Amino acid sequence: MNQTSQVKKALLKNSNNPKLAWQIFKRVILSSPSKNLSINSVPTIAHILIGSKMLEEIQNLHNLLLSMQPGGNSHSSLLSLVKILAKSGLFDIAFSQFQSVRIHFPENPPCIYLYNVLFECCVKKRRVDSLLWLYKDMVVAKLSPETYTFNLLIHALCDSGHLDDARKLFDKMSDKGCRPNEFSFAILVRGYCRAGLPNEGLDLLDMIRSSGFLPNRVVYNTLISSFCRDGKADVAEKLVERMREDGLLPDVVTFNSRISALCRTGKILEASRIFRDMQMDEELGLPRPNIITYNLMLEGFCKEGMLEEAKIVIESITKHGSYLNLKSYNIWLLGLVRNGKLLEAQVVLKEMVDKGVEPDIYSYNILMDGLCKNTMLSDATMLMSLMISRGISPDTITYSTLLHGFCSNGEIFKANNVLHEMIRNGCFPTTFTCNILLHSLYTEGRISEAEDLLQKMYGKSCGLDTVTCNIVIHGLCTSGKLDKAIEILDEMWTQGSAALGNLGNSFISPVDDSNNRKKCLPDLITYSTIISGLCKAGRLDEAKNKFMEMMGKSLQPDSAIYDTFIHSFCKEGKISSAFRVLKDMEKRGCSKSLQTYNSLILGLASKNQIFEIYGLMDEMRERGISPDVCTYNNIIRCLCEESKIEDTISCLDEMLQKGVLPNISSFRMLVSAFCKAGEFRVAQEVFDIALSTCGHTEGLYSLMFNELLIAGEVLEAKDIFEASLEKSFDLRNFLYKDLIDKLCKDEKLQEASGILHRMIDKGYEFDPASFMPVIDALGKRGNKQEADELAERMMEMTSDSKVVNKAHQNPRESVHRKQNKCRESDWQTILHRDDGSSIALKTLKRVQKGWGQGSISDLQPQKYDFPDY
Repeated sequence: MNQTSQVKKALLKNSNNPKLAWQIFKRVILSSPSKNLSINSVPTIAHILIGSKMLEEIQNLHNLLLSMQPGGNSHSSLLSLVKILAKSGLFDIAFSQFQSVRIHFPENPPCIYLYNVLFECCVKKRRVDSLLWLYKDMVVAKLSPETYTFNLLIHALCDSGHLDDARKLFDKMSDKGCRPNEFSFAILVRGYCRAGLPNEGLDLLDMIRSSGFLPNRVVYNTLISSFCRDGKADVAEKLVERMREDGLLPDVVTFNSRISALCRTGKILEASRIFRDMQMDEELGLPRPNIITYNLMLEGFCKEGMLEEAKIVIESITKHGSYLNLKSYNIWLLGLVRNGKLLEAQVVLKEMVDKGVEPDIYSYNILMDGLCKNTMLSDATMLMSLMISRGISPDTITYSTLLHGFCSNGEIFKANNVLHEMIRNGCFPTTFTCNILLHSLYTEGRISEAEDLLQKMYGKSCGLDTVTCNIVIHGLCTSGKLDKAIEILDEMWTQGSAALGNLGNSFISPVDDSNNRKKCLPDLITYSTIISGLCKAGRLDEAKNKFMEMMGKSLQPDSAIYDTFIHSFCKEGKISSAFRVLKDMEKRGCSKSLQTYNSLILGLASKNQIFEIYGLMDEMRERGISPDVCTYNNIIRCLCEESKIEDTISCLDEMLQKGVLPNISSFRMLVSAFCKAGEFRVAQEVFDIALSTCGHTEGLYSLMFNELLIAGEVLEAKDIFEASLEKSFDLRNFLYKDLIDKLCKDEKLQEASGILHRMIDKGYEFDPASFMPVIDALGKRGNKQEADELAERMMEMTSDSKVVNKAHQNPRESVHRKQNKCRESDWQTILHRDDGSSIALKTLKRVQKGWGQGSISDLQPQKYDFPDY
């Protein structure tokens, strides 16, 4: 055995102890008079060092070889080391050492093979800069490239988007003595198709033929897929025919490319036809679908909501002897969740486990997202426990989804717990995750908790971005701290997210780094929020200044900002100003939205300009913008104020025909208008429509009752009130005391007394003042016993302080009263009125004597004497 073999054997024997092997190699190479025996062992020691990731020793090996006397063996060993490093995936080290070799041996270039190896690495790593350096070095070394070399260069240029350079290089191949082969054409065709230029790729198809080659199946499949993706199915079909003419039968990849592209563009029926032919038409020699084909069709059907068809695909996979893989199940899960079939999705997840297909984190996250979006939060929490029990740790997406679900449902405490659990389990939240919770805290008005979260975000290096700043600014605006919000906006331009430090907390440093400043510059949403806040506060001049500032910062306004100004001007009745803003809005290419039209109609309605409103409605129809309930309510309000109530019925009919459901406000205006006009039959018809549209609600009944009562339709009002009692409505918005009083005045004592007794029987606790008119009337008629009974019941209700509960005081009166006076009731006031209530007073005194409760004055409001200061 020669010395070289002995050295290699010694190195391999100690490969499990790489440090010892490296010491042996160094000792031999430094002590051997003949360096060749050690140099021949370079590949062996290189593989040992690379396998052990001894990067420092690898660099030392390079330096050791350079330090040896210049010679062919040393140079070849250095290049051999470069090749081994490159093929082992250590491209950066290989490239650095190659540059070093070229500097030390400029007159001794490597062979073209090593350049090709390095070019391959550049393609895999997408290192265009390194590739260009190597290409220039190859030219300087006057090496003749091979066709394979050019193919690698063209591949890299195409992948990096330098198509023009790739084409120039392709055209120069012949000048360099290299003839393009079929792979050269295929690489360039692929580059054009990936760049969305399939026509240029199609032109190359004819060049392939003229160069003496036939296009291969890969070229055809690439072109077919690209044209399908561009919606040019007819061109794709012609390519399939040309493919057959060239003796190439379309394979399953061909058909999958077509199906994938068609499904992606929503042409699911065309894809389905091809899929069906693949399954059934064996005479045409079509390839059978594979699992990729099934998954493509399954995904296509699910995206279009065609779940029955998707289910057939699922059954077909099993029927043809294939098994649903994890990807198939995940596609099916996503389809079910997106189409609201959550129970079915939960069944599918269980089926996966039963059939031995273990769900992955993506499977659980799909179902988690669906459950949270449908507020099935207990199920979502159980799902997380299930996945943990099956050995799958929740990731950031899982926690963020659950946290978002709790926030959307107003369960901020639970959302905060999710955040803490997330951190405890080593899954650090992203800025997006924290922003979700931050927004919810500000929405709930929990400002101090929101600021605590900001401190934690900074402390955990979670990062604060423009979205974070926008959330804080919005929270400040809604909580009335508009000036502080403006201050933060102004400082964001210079301090970035550090502007939030001015909230009065010490959680953020006063100076932000330059990168963060770039991330946290104000955007259109920032200015929209501030401008909206200023407009709502009536500070229109300041809002205009911020608008001009925004324009000066090259932030172009959108329709929403213009709508804010238009709405504010219309609300203040400044119609001409609103239309000037509209003109500028259209000049800048911003389209009018439904909000724009609603604001303009609101403004015109305040000026009773009904004809102009109709003109805007016609314009809306022409532009395909459908009016909503707000639009119609503005029109109805204007018609009612103009006493054109007959036109309001047409407006209501149009709403119903167009599927725009009127709301309580719509019916309130209509019922009120018709009752005031004495059109009670029409008012009743509107009321009936309201019940069928909005349901039997307390708001509708109180509306109809009050309007009838005010209009003097007492008996009709009584019927509505009795129906309300049957439905056990809250009566605080009903003028029930006025009804009792009117019935007594109309000498309908039996009906008034009946209402009182029904309210008592139904368990209502109401203002004792309601008894007084009935007691008066009974006393005048000599019904002493019944009057005493009612007075006694009234005294019980008063002594128990059960004045306010379901039944409430007259809403017209209570609006002007403070909350602490609302519980005093009006019965003492009625007790001392000058309308013959002395009988009621005597009755009360008689009842009070029987109870032994002192004087009647005890039941009156106490008067206090305050000392003078």
